[in-house]
Amino acid sequence: MIQGSMVALVTPMNADNSLDWNSLHKLVDWHLEQGTHAIVAVGTTGESATLDVDEHLAVIKRVVDQVNGRIPVIAGTGANSTSEAVELTEAAKNAGADACLLVTPYYNKPTQEGLFLHHQHIAKAVAIPQILYNVPGRTGVDMLPETILRLAAVPNIVAVKEATGKLDRARLLVEQAPEGFGIISGDDATAVELILLGGHGDISVTANVVPRAIAQMCELALAGKADEARAINDKLLPLHDAMFVESNPIPVKWAVEQLGLIQAGIRLPLTPLSAQYHSQVKSALQAAGLL
Repeated sequence: MIQGSMVALVTPMNADNSLDWNSLHKLVDWHLEQGTHAIVAVGTTGESATLDVDEHLAVIKRVVDQVNGRIPVIAGTGANSTSEAVELTEAAKNAGADACLLVTPYYNKPTQEGLFLHHQHIAKAVAIPQILYNVPGRTGVDMLPETILRLAAVPNIVAVKEATGKLDRARLLVEQAPEGFGIISGDDATAVELILLGGHGDISVTANVVPRAIAQMCELALAGKADEARAINDKLLPLHDAMFVESNPIPVKWAVEQLGLIQAGIRLPLTPLSAQYHSQVKSALQAAGLL
């Protein structure tokens, strides 16, 4: 099972918004050095919505080749078209990804049965481990626990990234999911509590700026060392908050730029972090000992 700290990696871009391959290479090396347990390439935080298909697959391939089997690489391959999601998932498999992360179909608002059939179809079509991704605040559709549990019985569907931050849901899933099915947080602020309930890790935005701390927090929580894990998380709460002062990945890309790891490139319709939030994000970085 993939577990621990799984960074939702930003996609570096040059000033002209072309992809910055040199910075991507450096970021991957940094995460390997810092102890990140897995890398999510081209998820929401990686600006999947504004990369074209060739770019999307090229980023996955670059990350897979550089990691070279040292940690798992999870490819973001979700779409609101089932056939498109199948194509992306198949391409990610061919690129060597270890697993795929599939967000619920956004905008067209399928029913719970539609969600079940969508993910079941992809799982049957492509033989690669697949992680469901429920984030109703961004997609406009909420995959309910009973639907997740139905899908947990489908071969190739191995985990869920639950990003509602609702710990009662996490508890229900931990208690009722089949053995070996992963329950992963998609909400940094509550991730440590989800793991302590019996969850398996955190697909993390904050890990883009403090990878070692998030990795240590997850390791401690997985070991049941609640006080030590919570102590790390308490120090990171201002940083968790700062990463969402505007839509993700706007704040985190600005933060990673402040650390000197990437340039300022971000693609429309996303915009650079508004000046009114600079001091808040910078203060959070300073409080975490990063500046």
